[in-house]
Amino acid sequence: MLRYAPRTATDCVTTYFLKGAVWWHRGRDFSVTISAYIYSNTACIAAKSYGKMVVDKSPKLDYCNKVILAPMVRVGTLPTRLLALEMGADIVYSEELIDLKLVKCKRVINELLSTVDYIDPTDGTIAFRTCDLEKPFVVLQMGTSDATRALAVGQLVQNDISGLDINMGCPKEFSIKGGMGAALMAQPDKATHILKTLVDNLKIPVTCKIRILPNLQDTVELVKKLASTGISALAIHARTRDERPQHNPHPDFIREIVKHVSIPIIANGGSRDIQTYADILKFRLDCNASSVMVARAAQLNVSIFRKEGLLPMDEVIFRYLKLSVDYDNSPHNTKYGIQSILRDLQMTPRGKKFLQCQTMQQMCEIWDLGDYCRNKELEIFRRGKVGRRKVMPDQVIDSDVVDGETVTKKPKTENKTETSVIEDIIEENISFLRCNYSSDVRLFPKSVLYTYANKHNKLPACYETEGQNKLFRSMCKFDGKLYRSTFWQKNKRQAEQAAALVCLKHIGLVAEEELIKNGSILR
Repeated sequence: MLRYAPRTATDCVTTYFLKGAVWWHRGRDFSVTISAYIYSNTACIAAKSYGKMVVDKSPKLDYCNKVILAPMVRVGTLPTRLLALEMGADIVYSEELIDLKLVKCKRVINELLSTVDYIDPTDGTIAFRTCDLEKPFVVLQMGTSDATRALAVGQLVQNDISGLDINMGCPKEFSIKGGMGAALMAQPDKATHILKTLVDNLKIPVTCKIRILPNLQDTVELVKKLASTGISALAIHARTRDERPQHNPHPDFIREIVKHVSIPIIANGGSRDIQTYADILKFRLDCNASSVMVARAAQLNVSIFRKEGLLPMDEVIFRYLKLSVDYDNSPHNTKYGIQSILRDLQMTPRGKKFLQCQTMQQMCEIWDLGDYCRNKELEIFRRGKVGRRKVMPDQVIDSDVVDGETVTKKPKTENKTETSVIEDIIEENISFLRCNYSSDVRLFPKSVLYTYANKHNKLPACYETEGQNKLFRSMCKFDGKLYRSTFWQKNKRQAEQAAALVCLKHIGLVAEEELIKNGSILR
């Protein structure tokens, strides 16, 4: 039994070391009696105050002595995070996710993939996907400029992650104009309000990531102010807002900063000189930081986290692709990840072939995963995954947690309208994939159908398109019959091409085998 009295009457932060783990308890206006229990490596701290018992059984993420995958836009998705953990990273950050998008997402339990998905209900796309394998180590980084909205997102996601980080260092125009990222460094009162709101109301650790200011003392004062909010750690990119990777980092700034705060400082910005795992540790030592965060070096080869040394590029791509297939990662995101690894090799014959790929199947064929990808996608499709091939406007499976149990609701049925319910219409789930066609518009489905009509003295096809919530599908009327794809496309032109494909298949101008091979039909 430990007796603790706050250092101040209004606020206090105390650290307890239980079996090597760091635990924080925050109290206000009272003396606190702490009872510590150990449940199979999980500490339970019960704080008794005015007859009320507050119990937190969740192990807190420890940011000390860690090697961390940095947040990277379009890179830090689930396959990269899992691969980084496999390679030896201690903590992995998600890519920056904007609060305005996350706050409208639906939390869905994906039993097929064993993941938790946060789905944009307008188009069925995945804003954030995570799983139990990474839960003890994953930190979601959020872009925000509003404390209330940030808290709403934090409360939505806190049961699925181990930490929440606020991006206060991104120098990109999008972030700055939205009052996010580095813009918050110029508004320290607003930044501290956001952090304090999250720290006081979430049960997971809250951190932030900043850049240094041009003046060392100004940076020290900013860090002290941010640390006073009760955040669990603070990551610092050792460059200013206006400096880029070609500029030298400033480890001397971080060395000075760590002298003035007691929370863990995570050093970032050393990738230019990081070629091996030993270089990661050297940068951390140069900064005298608690931990170190790696971005660009990990983007180029995530096996940088291996103490045993880097793996060959093709092995890294193979493992990344396999995880992307296993967790149904989007093809365009997977392609971007591989491009980051290939770099100059994109100009080789194999690289140029890869650049023509836009489906997962096409990419997997290059790295001898073609059969694996085909079988996995068929398994996912047959078992009823609600993905792009099945998404309809306003149709997203809701998943709620009631009294600790997950309750999955049935999908909403599509609103039937005069344009969506038509007798004697020929329908198939065929998608139009732009990557399957050259720049020659004469080879596009609509052009092929138009040429066929002229050659056989038939009236050209006409199209009627409906759009709902940024999704489109079209009906093709040709030779007295109606054709439509059940695949909702992202724009009107693609919807018309998909309808034309359905028509071409049924009049024998395109073989089903060809559509299956190029990914237009999943069968």
